[in-house]
Amino acid sequence: MDGTFDPKGATAPFYLPQADECGLFEAAFRANLPLLLKGPTGCGKTRFVAHMAARLGRPLYTVACHDDLSAADLIGRYLLKGGETVWVDGPLTRAVREGAICYLDEVVEARKDVAVVLHPLTDDRRFLPIDRTGEELSAAPGFMLVASYNPGYQNILKTLKPSTRQRFLSVEFGFPKPEHEIPVVVRESGLGEEKVRLLVRLACKLRGLKGQDLEEGISTRLVVYAATLIANGMDFDRAIRAAMIEPLTDDADIRRGLCDLVMAVTG
Repeated sequence: MDGTFDPKGATAPFYLPQADECGLFEAAFRANLPLLLKGPTGCGKTRFVAHMAARLGRPLYTVACHDDLSAADLIGRYLLKGGETVWVDGPLTRAVREGAICYLDEVVEARKDVAVVLHPLTDDRRFLPIDRTGEELSAAPGFMLVASYNPGYQNILKTLKPSTRQRFLSVEFGFPKPEHEIPVVVRESGLGEEKVRLLVRLACKLRGLKGQDLEEGISTRLVVYAATLIANGMDFDRAIRAAMIEPLTDDADIRRGLCDLVMAVTG
């Protein structure tokens, strides 16, 4: 459910800024303000947070939110250990105690009671009430709450309420422009620039189909996957089908149309 990254002695994960998002993150951190990242799946939001945590020298707790994630999963619960009942902090509580960054990925996927827990941490109170233990934890210096979601993929049942959304600063992410995406894919995959340029050109064409044949545009992550397969010796067309066609749709007719597009772009 949660992952911990301790930046001590670590090099910041590679991230190529697209605009002023790094400066905005640093300003939010210094001002003790929460930050909301909006953008499509696989465009670099999680890598960005890991990069900034290392850059700022803060531990990072990452929580992948899902339908069953409750407030108790974030705060903690009593568990049986060695015949005794002991309290075990959840990732949000650990971050509040330690002055770490807590990143809630796809926060709208979590249960509704999660938003209620976040509210006192997203205003000037900056505290976390723990009803089960009677504690009211004040956030330690260095604590920051970061959340993300994909507004283009949400429906009326899964979206952030204005009362929650307006508690956060917000920055919008999109897929990188080709001049930014090409060096990212080259670095992450090890594939030569000429072939990567062709993959990125194809990705741009596929993203143009979002809202027509496809629900979502192809992510930079999938472009990196295709390039990695090719760099490791897989046939170009097979790698594209495995990483850039099959993950996008289960509809056989749409897949055939995408394969025709691949032929037109790659020759």
